[in-house]
Amino acid sequence: MYHSKITGLGFYVPENVVTNDDLSKIIETNDEWIQERTGIKERRHIIAGQDTTTSMGVKAAQIAIERSGVAKEDIDFIVFATLSPDYYFPGPGVLVQRDLGLRTIGALDVRNQCSGFIYALSVADQYIKTGMYKNILIIGSEVHSSGLDMTSRGRGVSVIFGDGAGAAVLSREEDVTKGILSTHLHSEGQHAEELVLKAPGMGGRWVSDILADNDPNDESYFPHMNGQFVFKNAVVRFSEVINEGLQANNLEVSDINMLIPHQANLRISQFIQNKFKLSDDQVFNNIQKYGNTTAASIPIALTEAWEQGKIKSGDLVVLAAFGSGFTWGSAIIRW
Repeated sequence: MYHSKITGLGFYVPENVVTNDDLSKIIETNDEWIQERTGIKERRHIIAGQDTTTSMGVKAAQIAIERSGVAKEDIDFIVFATLSPDYYFPGPGVLVQRDLGLRTIGALDVRNQCSGFIYALSVADQYIKTGMYKNILIIGSEVHSSGLDMTSRGRGVSVIFGDGAGAAVLSREEDVTKGILSTHLHSEGQHAEELVLKAPGMGGRWVSDILADNDPNDESYFPHMNGQFVFKNAVVRFSEVINEGLQANNLEVSDINMLIPHQANLRISQFIQNKFKLSDDQVFNNIQKYGNTTAASIPIALTEAWEQGKIKSGDLVVLAAFGSGFTWGSAIIRW
């Protein structure tokens, strides 16, 4: 059996910076309120007609492929994680295959929201470990801005999210002491409605229902989040799944060189950091600049940490995420 190793990383965010003060002009909120609750100072929003979930994913992927040294014709498979596809169907995986000019390889779309990149990484890891593929392109990309309730009614959710994309190339590694050591995935669907976007959906309100009712107070097509409930569950599940990964590999917290949590809320990251007694140099956060970009948050943060020299050969890197579903997971990587 082989191991899989991240050989290339890249990310892309729109140029349009939206600060908390910018939001305060259209939403009843302010910089202090947002920073106190989330740690976010600014985020990126696309400009309509310039970027999409797919186009941002392509731009991130081009950087990752170039850095990996893997030729485009040697990419064997695509795994694309997003909750905000360009189309209801098909998913963006096939659009990436088209826009990058790749061979007629398979393309898989993952719908696991905030933990989407961990799930995508785990799927790709299994394909490589079994010998089926050698090089897999993984993308997490999101456009939130055009689907948020940008009024005071939606301020509890809309101030949190941003747009962006991150990508990685996962390649076969002969040395089984390196690369992805293990991944760990979980779900608890009984809490699915605590963080949800219900419409349009075949099980409830479809487009025809929304149009027929034409109800200005219908909030079913905006994200809903029970913030306190999500926070309380997140800090528990983050801790559990990090410990699960360490124990599976006979490792201790002291072995962690870099923890990159999903950028959901700076307060969650700080809680986990304090619980595990990790230093600032052992945890990477960039939610202050980009907000919560769900499936894109881990690959964006991972790329930035690597670019800044905070991840070196031989380091133990831990990725962890929790989000809608509820779904959560971790990946233990020897760099």
